[in-house]
Amino acid sequence: MNNNHPKINFGKTGILLVNLGTPDSTSWWDIRKYLKEFLSDRRVIEVNPLLWKVILNLFILNLRPSKTSKAYKEIWMKKENMSPLRYFTIQQSEKLNKKIGNEKIVVDYAMRYGNPSIRSVMHKLQKKGCENLIILPLYPQYAAATTATVCDEVYRTLMQMRWQPSLQIVPHYESEPLYISALNQSLEKKLSEISWKPDLVIASYHGIPKKYFEKGDPYHCYCQKTTRLMREAFKKPIPIETTFQSRFGPQDWLKPYTDKTLENLPKEGKKNVLVICPGFSSDCVETLEEISIQGKESFLKSGGKNFDVVPCLNDSENHIALLSHLSKRFLT
Repeated sequence: MNNNHPKINFGKTGILLVNLGTPDSTSWWDIRKYLKEFLSDRRVIEVNPLLWKVILNLFILNLRPSKTSKAYKEIWMKKENMSPLRYFTIQQSEKLNKKIGNEKIVVDYAMRYGNPSIRSVMHKLQKKGCENLIILPLYPQYAAATTATVCDEVYRTLMQMRWQPSLQIVPHYESEPLYISALNQSLEKKLSEISWKPDLVIASYHGIPKKYFEKGDPYHCYCQKTTRLMREAFKKPIPIETTFQSRFGPQDWLKPYTDKTLENLPKEGKKNVLVICPGFSSDCVETLEEISIQGKESFLKSGGKNFDVVPCLNDSENHIALLSHLSKRFLT
Protein backbone atom coordinates (compact mmCIF):
# COMPACT_ATOMS: atom_id res chain seq x y z
CA MET A 1 0.00 0.00 0.00
CA ASN A 2 1.17 3.49 -0.82
CA ASN A 3 2.73 5.07 2.27
CA ASN A 4 0.84 8.27 1.48
CA HIS A 5 -2.52 6.54 1.92
CA PRO A 6 -4.47 8.20 4.77
CA LYS A 7 -4.89 6.18 7.94
CA ILE A 8 -8.28 4.48 8.15
CA ASN A 9 -9.67 3.27 11.44
CA PHE A 10 -11.60 0.02 11.17
CA GLY A 11 -12.60 -3.20 12.89
CA LYS A 12 -14.69 -1.74 15.72
CA THR A 13 -18.33 -2.01 16.81
CA GLY A 14 -20.20 1.00 18.13
CA ILE A 15 -23.09 0.70 20.58
CA LEU A 16 -25.25 3.80 20.50
CA LEU A 17 -27.74 4.45 23.29
CA VAL A 18 -30.47 6.82 22.12
CA ASN A 19 -32.78 8.71 24.46
CA LEU A 20 -35.56 11.18 23.70
CA GLY A 21 -33.62 14.38 24.22
CA THR A 22 -33.38 17.49 26.35
CA PRO A 23 -32.91 21.23 26.00
CA ASP A 24 -29.34 22.49 26.38
CA SER A 25 -30.46 24.88 29.13
CA THR A 26 -33.59 26.27 30.76
CA SER A 27 -33.48 29.45 28.68
CA TRP A 28 -36.53 30.39 26.65
CA TRP A 29 -34.67 30.12 23.34
CA ASP A 30 -33.10 26.72 24.10
CA ILE A 31 -36.48 25.38 25.21
CA ARG A 32 -38.09 26.78 22.05
CA LYS A 33 -35.41 25.24 19.83
CA TYR A 34 -35.88 21.86 21.46
CA LEU A 35 -39.67 21.99 21.26
CA LYS A 36 -39.57 23.00 17.61
CA GLU A 37 -37.47 20.00 16.65
CA PHE A 38 -39.54 17.64 18.77
CA LEU A 39 -42.96 18.90 17.71
CA SER A 40 -41.99 19.13 14.04
CA ASP A 41 -41.54 15.36 13.88
CA ARG A 42 -44.44 13.96 11.88
CA ARG A 43 -44.23 10.71 13.82
CA VAL A 44 -45.01 12.69 16.97
CA ILE A 45 -47.70 14.98 15.56
CA GLU A 46 -49.81 13.27 12.89
CA VAL A 47 -51.91 16.15 11.60
CA ASN A 48 -52.00 18.09 8.35
CA PRO A 49 -48.40 19.39 8.11
CA LEU A 50 -49.34 22.79 6.67
CA LEU A 51 -51.97 23.42 9.33
CA TRP A 52 -49.64 22.19 12.06
CA LYS A 53 -46.83 24.42 10.86
CA VAL A 54 -49.05 27.48 11.34
CA ILE A 55 -50.27 26.34 14.78
CA LEU A 56 -46.78 25.40 15.93
CA ASN A 57 -45.00 28.57 14.84
CA LEU A 58 -47.71 31.12 15.60
CA PHE A 59 -49.03 29.78 18.87
CA ILE A 60 -47.25 26.86 20.54
CA LEU A 61 -43.67 28.05 20.08
CA ASN A 62 -44.57 31.48 21.41
CA LEU A 63 -46.58 30.32 24.43
CA ARG A 64 -45.33 26.91 25.54
CA PRO A 65 -41.57 27.57 26.08
CA SER A 66 -42.25 29.65 29.20
CA LYS A 67 -44.31 26.89 30.80
CA THR A 68 -41.82 24.20 29.80
CA SER A 69 -38.90 26.31 31.02
CA LYS A 70 -40.54 26.63 34.43
CA ALA A 71 -40.90 22.85 34.64
CA TYR A 72 -37.25 22.26 33.71
CA LYS A 73 -36.08 24.81 36.25
CA GLU A 74 -37.80 22.77 38.95
CA ILE A 75 -35.68 19.69 38.21
CA TRP A 76 -32.50 21.11 36.60
CA MET A 77 -29.25 19.78 38.07
CA LYS A 78 -27.50 23.04 38.88
CA LYS A 79 -24.11 21.62 39.85
CA GLU A 80 -23.85 19.58 36.64
CA ASN A 81 -25.74 22.27 34.66
CA MET A 82 -27.81 19.72 32.79
CA SER A 83 -31.14 17.98 32.91
CA PRO A 84 -31.41 14.67 34.80
CA LEU A 85 -32.19 12.88 31.53
CA ARG A 86 -28.87 13.99 30.01
CA TYR A 87 -26.97 13.23 33.20
CA PHE A 88 -28.31 9.69 33.53
CA THR A 89 -27.95 8.93 29.82
CA ILE A 90 -24.29 9.94 30.02
CA GLN A 91 -23.86 7.77 33.10
CA GLN A 92 -25.52 4.84 31.34
CA SER A 93 -23.20 5.09 28.34
CA GLU A 94 -20.08 5.48 30.48
CA LYS A 95 -20.97 2.60 32.79
CA LEU A 96 -21.94 0.35 29.89
CA ASN A 97 -18.67 1.22 28.15
CA LYS A 98 -16.80 0.33 31.33
CA LYS A 99 -18.67 -2.98 31.56
CA ILE A 100 -18.37 -4.24 27.98
CA GLY A 101 -16.24 -1.72 26.07
CA ASN A 102 -12.73 -2.55 24.89
CA GLU A 103 -10.43 -1.75 21.98
CA LYS A 104 -13.04 -3.25 19.63
CA ILE A 105 -16.27 -2.01 21.26
CA VAL A 106 -17.15 1.66 21.74
CA VAL A 107 -20.26 2.82 23.64
CA ASP A 108 -21.70 6.29 23.14
CA TYR A 109 -25.02 8.09 23.45
CA ALA A 110 -27.19 10.42 21.37
CA MET A 111 -30.52 12.23 21.64
CA ARG A 112 -33.31 11.98 19.11
CA TYR A 113 -34.01 15.68 19.66
CA GLY A 114 -31.37 18.11 20.81
CA ASN A 115 -27.69 17.40 21.39
CA PRO A 116 -25.74 15.33 20.68
CA SER A 117 -27.69 14.39 17.58
CA ILE A 118 -27.91 10.86 16.21
CA ARG A 119 -26.33 12.06 12.98
CA SER A 120 -23.29 13.62 14.68
CA VAL A 121 -22.58 10.62 16.89
CA MET A 122 -22.97 8.11 14.06
CA HIS A 123 -20.35 10.02 12.06
CA LYS A 124 -18.16 10.24 15.16
CA LEU A 125 -18.31 6.47 15.68
CA GLN A 126 -17.57 5.83 12.02
CA LYS A 127 -14.44 7.99 12.23
CA LYS A 128 -13.34 5.94 15.24
CA GLY A 129 -13.43 2.84 13.05
CA CYS A 130 -16.86 1.45 13.89
CA GLU A 131 -17.77 -0.68 10.89
CA ASN A 132 -20.72 -2.11 12.81
CA LEU A 133 -23.33 -0.11 14.68
CA ILE A 134 -25.75 -1.40 17.30
CA ILE A 135 -28.51 1.12 18.00
CA LEU A 136 -30.27 0.75 21.36
CA PRO A 137 -33.33 3.02 21.67
CA LEU A 138 -33.96 3.51 25.39
CA TYR A 139 -37.69 2.88 25.04
CA PRO A 140 -38.77 -0.47 26.53
CA GLN A 141 -42.21 -0.32 24.88
CA TYR A 142 -42.19 0.26 21.11
CA ALA A 143 -44.20 3.16 19.70
CA ALA A 144 -44.04 4.86 16.33
CA ALA A 145 -43.47 8.21 18.07
CA THR A 146 -40.41 6.90 19.95
CA THR A 147 -38.57 3.83 18.66
CA ALA A 148 -39.67 4.28 15.04
CA THR A 149 -38.58 7.90 14.85
CA VAL A 150 -35.14 6.92 16.19
CA CYS A 151 -34.92 4.40 13.36
CA ASP A 152 -36.05 7.04 10.85
CA GLU A 153 -33.20 9.36 11.84
CA VAL A 154 -30.66 6.53 11.78
CA TYR A 155 -31.75 5.54 8.27
CA ARG A 156 -31.70 9.15 7.06
CA THR A 157 -28.13 9.44 8.30
CA LEU A 158 -27.12 6.22 6.55
CA MET A 159 -28.58 7.53 3.28
CA GLN A 160 -26.00 10.33 3.31
CA MET A 161 -23.01 8.17 4.23
CA ARG A 162 -20.81 7.00 1.38
CA TRP A 163 -19.21 4.25 3.47
CA GLN A 164 -22.05 2.80 5.48
CA PRO A 165 -21.48 0.69 8.58
CA SER A 166 -23.53 -2.46 9.07
CA LEU A 167 -26.54 -1.80 11.26
CA GLN A 168 -28.45 -3.66 13.95
CA ILE A 169 -31.23 -2.17 16.05
CA VAL A 170 -32.12 -3.58 19.45
CA PRO A 171 -35.89 -4.14 19.49
CA HIS A 172 -38.38 -3.28 22.21
CA TYR A 173 -37.84 -5.14 25.48
CA GLU A 174 -41.08 -4.70 27.39
CA SER A 175 -41.16 -8.35 28.48
CA GLU A 176 -37.42 -9.00 28.91
CA PRO A 177 -37.04 -10.88 32.25
CA LEU A 178 -34.07 -8.75 33.36
CA TYR A 179 -36.14 -5.62 32.74
CA ILE A 180 -39.13 -6.87 34.72
CA SER A 181 -36.82 -8.02 37.51
CA ALA A 182 -35.07 -4.63 37.62
CA LEU A 183 -38.41 -2.82 37.86
CA ASN A 184 -39.67 -5.03 40.65
CA GLN A 185 -36.42 -4.75 42.57
CA SER A 186 -36.62 -0.96 42.35
CA LEU A 187 -40.20 -1.18 43.60
CA GLU A 188 -39.18 -3.47 46.49
CA LYS A 189 -36.36 -1.09 47.40
CA LYS A 190 -38.71 1.88 47.63
CA LEU A 191 -41.19 -0.13 49.71
CA SER A 192 -38.41 -0.91 52.18
CA GLU A 193 -37.65 2.80 52.51
CA ILE A 194 -41.14 4.10 53.28
CA SER A 195 -42.97 3.67 56.59
CA TRP A 196 -46.46 3.20 55.16
CA LYS A 197 -48.16 0.56 53.01
CA PRO A 198 -49.53 1.64 49.60
CA ASP A 199 -53.16 0.92 48.83
CA LEU A 200 -52.15 0.87 45.18
CA VAL A 201 -49.12 1.00 42.91
CA ILE A 202 -49.68 3.03 39.76
CA ALA A 203 -47.55 2.14 36.74
CA SER A 204 -47.62 5.39 34.77
CA TYR A 205 -46.51 5.38 31.13
CA HIS A 206 -46.21 8.23 28.67
CA GLY A 207 -49.41 8.44 26.69
CA ILE A 208 -50.04 8.60 22.95
CA PRO A 209 -53.16 9.84 21.12
CA LYS A 210 -55.88 7.20 21.03
CA LYS A 211 -56.09 7.45 17.24
CA TYR A 212 -52.47 6.24 16.95
CA PHE A 213 -53.49 3.06 18.77
CA GLU A 214 -56.57 2.70 16.56
CA LYS A 215 -54.31 2.95 13.50
CA GLY A 216 -52.32 -0.06 14.72
CA ASP A 217 -49.64 1.23 17.08
CA PRO A 218 -48.86 -1.62 19.54
CA TYR A 219 -47.64 0.66 22.34
CA HIS A 220 -50.74 0.30 24.52
CA CYS A 221 -50.47 -3.50 24.44
CA TYR A 222 -46.77 -3.45 25.34
CA CYS A 223 -47.43 -1.18 28.34
CA GLN A 224 -50.19 -3.46 29.58
CA LYS A 225 -47.90 -6.45 29.10
CA THR A 226 -45.13 -4.89 31.20
CA THR A 227 -47.57 -4.15 34.02
CA ARG A 228 -49.01 -7.66 33.86
CA LEU A 229 -45.55 -9.23 34.08
CA MET A 230 -44.62 -6.95 36.97
CA ARG A 231 -47.84 -7.90 38.75
CA GLU A 232 -47.22 -11.63 38.22
CA ALA A 233 -43.67 -11.40 39.60
CA PHE A 234 -44.53 -9.08 42.50
CA LYS A 235 -44.45 -10.80 45.89
CA LYS A 236 -46.69 -8.47 47.88
CA PRO A 237 -50.52 -8.25 47.91
CA ILE A 238 -50.57 -4.70 46.55
CA PRO A 239 -52.48 -4.10 43.28
CA ILE A 240 -50.63 -2.55 40.32
CA GLU A 241 -52.62 -0.58 37.75
CA THR A 242 -51.66 1.04 34.45
CA THR A 243 -52.25 4.73 33.69
CA PHE A 244 -51.02 7.15 31.01
CA GLN A 245 -49.56 10.62 31.48
CA SER A 246 -48.28 13.66 29.55
CA ARG A 247 -51.14 14.17 27.13
CA PHE A 248 -50.91 17.17 24.82
CA GLY A 249 -53.71 18.93 22.95
CA PRO A 250 -57.51 18.47 22.92
CA GLN A 251 -57.80 14.98 21.38
CA ASP A 252 -58.39 11.74 23.30
CA TRP A 253 -55.27 9.94 24.52
CA LEU A 254 -54.81 6.50 26.01
CA LYS A 255 -56.77 6.11 29.23
CA PRO A 256 -56.96 6.05 32.19
CA TYR A 257 -55.14 9.36 32.59
CA THR A 258 -52.60 9.47 35.42
CA ASP A 259 -53.55 12.95 36.62
CA LYS A 260 -57.29 12.22 36.73
CA THR A 261 -56.63 8.91 38.47
CA LEU A 262 -54.58 10.62 41.19
CA GLU A 263 -57.38 13.15 41.74
CA ASN A 264 -60.04 10.44 42.07
CA LEU A 265 -58.25 7.82 44.17
CA PRO A 266 -58.76 9.56 47.56
CA LYS A 267 -62.49 9.68 46.86
CA GLU A 268 -62.37 5.90 46.45
CA GLY A 269 -60.66 5.49 49.81
CA LYS A 270 -57.19 4.89 48.35
CA LYS A 271 -55.13 7.51 50.15
CA ASN A 272 -51.69 5.87 50.08
CA VAL A 273 -50.22 5.62 46.59
CA LEU A 274 -46.85 4.69 45.14
CA VAL A 275 -46.08 5.52 41.49
CA ILE A 276 -43.56 3.82 39.21
CA CYS A 277 -42.82 4.91 35.63
CA PRO A 278 -41.67 1.78 33.76
CA GLY A 279 -41.54 3.38 30.30
CA PHE A 280 -38.89 5.96 31.20
CA SER A 281 -35.28 4.73 31.22
CA SER A 282 -34.09 7.87 33.02
CA ASP A 283 -35.72 10.29 35.38
CA CYS A 284 -36.76 13.38 33.46
CA VAL A 285 -39.19 16.29 33.48
CA GLU A 286 -42.12 13.88 33.05
CA THR A 287 -41.23 11.83 36.14
CA LEU A 288 -39.64 14.45 38.38
CA GLU A 289 -41.86 17.47 37.69
CA GLU A 290 -45.08 16.06 36.28
CA ILE A 291 -45.38 13.12 38.72
CA SER A 292 -43.19 13.83 41.77
CA ILE A 293 -44.24 17.49 42.03
CA GLN A 294 -47.52 18.09 40.19
CA GLY A 295 -48.91 14.61 40.71
CA LYS A 296 -48.12 14.61 44.42
CA GLU A 297 -49.63 18.05 44.92
CA SER A 298 -52.82 17.09 43.10
CA PHE A 299 -53.16 13.82 45.03
CA LEU A 300 -52.68 15.42 48.44
CA LYS A 301 -55.04 18.31 47.63
CA SER A 302 -57.69 15.76 46.68
CA GLY A 303 -57.46 14.14 50.10
CA GLY A 304 -54.57 11.73 49.72
CA LYS A 305 -52.36 10.95 52.71
CA ASN A 306 -49.11 9.35 51.53
CA PHE A 307 -47.52 9.62 48.08
CA ASP A 308 -44.12 8.63 46.73
CA VAL A 309 -42.44 7.82 43.41
CA VAL A 310 -40.05 4.98 42.56
CA PRO A 311 -36.96 6.34 40.77
CA CYS A 312 -36.43 5.24 37.19
CA LEU A 313 -33.79 2.58 36.56
CA ASN A 314 -31.36 5.38 35.66
CA ASP A 315 -27.73 4.21 36.02
CA SER A 316 -28.44 1.47 38.56
CA GLU A 317 -26.44 -1.73 38.45
CA ASN A 318 -29.52 -3.67 37.36
CA HIS A 319 -30.15 -1.30 34.47
CA ILE A 320 -26.57 -1.46 33.22
CA ALA A 321 -26.75 -5.26 33.39
CA LEU A 322 -29.95 -5.11 31.31
CA LEU A 323 -28.39 -2.80 28.70
CA SER A 324 -25.34 -5.07 28.55
CA HIS A 325 -27.55 -8.11 28.01
CA LEU A 326 -29.55 -6.40 25.26
CA SER A 327 -26.36 -5.25 23.48
CA LYS A 328 -24.48 -8.54 23.71
CA ARG A 329 -27.14 -10.32 21.68
CA PHE A 330 -25.81 -8.46 18.63
CA LEU A 331 -22.08 -8.68 19.34
CA THR A 332 -20.19 -11.25 17.29
